[in-house]
Amino acid sequence: MGLITGVCAFLYHLPQIYKWLLKPYYITSFFMTIAFLVVRKTPGLCEHLATQREDGNSCDFDWREVEILMFLSAIVMMKNRRAITLEQHIGNLFLFSKVANAILFFRLDIRLGILYLALCVAFVMTCKPPLYVGPEYIKYFSDKTIDEELQKDSRVTWIVEFYANWSSDCQSFAPVYADLSLKYNCAGLRFGKVDVGRYGEVSQRYKVSTSPLSKQLPSLVLFQGGQEIMRRPAVDSKGRAISWTFNEENIIREFDLNERFQKSKKLNKSRALKEEKQQNSHQEEAEPDADTQEQSSESKKDK
Repeated sequence: MGLITGVCAFLYHLPQIYKWLLKPYYITSFFMTIAFLVVRKTPGLCEHLATQREDGNSCDFDWREVEILMFLSAIVMMKNRRAITLEQHIGNLFLFSKVANAILFFRLDIRLGILYLALCVAFVMTCKPPLYVGPEYIKYFSDKTIDEELQKDSRVTWIVEFYANWSSDCQSFAPVYADLSLKYNCAGLRFGKVDVGRYGEVSQRYKVSTSPLSKQLPSLVLFQGGQEIMRRPAVDSKGRAISWTFNEENIIREFDLNERFQKSKKLNKSRALKEEKQQNSHQEEAEPDADTQEQSSESKKDK
């Protein structure tokens, strides 16, 4: 039954997956991932390649190549244990496959290795992974607007993501954060983002390191009245991020989103009641004024 449900879900989302896979980044990455396999298995080409097989068959993998491919599979499986989105799974597969391809090509022929490495460099410089484009209730801050917005209303709780477009972890987290904003955004609980890769002063002001070695990107920070309440991942005394998994369940639990959302809804109701009372009081004040005007007009007529 579970297999049937999975197949049905895959078929239902097939049009979206099809459009996603047709993007240049994924098409190019796919061909670079299978490059060594194509070279080793293509008739007319593989006969001219070197091999360490005892039977001399240069169109099949030798024992060292099989060992490298098996090691690649183990690394991808280990990395994907912490992946939370399909993009992360695919990205890990592409990344480590390219590394394995470079090793295999250098081992086969140094000229092929240099050529493949040059193609990888050109790919990184010219082809960027697609950014998330979808529904969200997120306010984007700049270095001039973030302080003012966070301090505008002390009753509003802000969850702000500090991110950088060049970070693959931030790109993978984007759809998760957007989905949370759709579920929990309200007048008393708001979601924001600021690009610390673009606004370096913001990263220094809020102590979010943009160094890849610190592993602080993305960072989620909870603000109340402009003051930081908590952040994930937490940072130790040496400025290094404590390992933390950015999935929806962890964020809801750590930031207590369900309770905060319920409190924010109550706050919205109380605000609405106050506004209604104020409107009613204004109307009551306006009605006596009208009565007094009518009485004065009548007295003038009598005179």
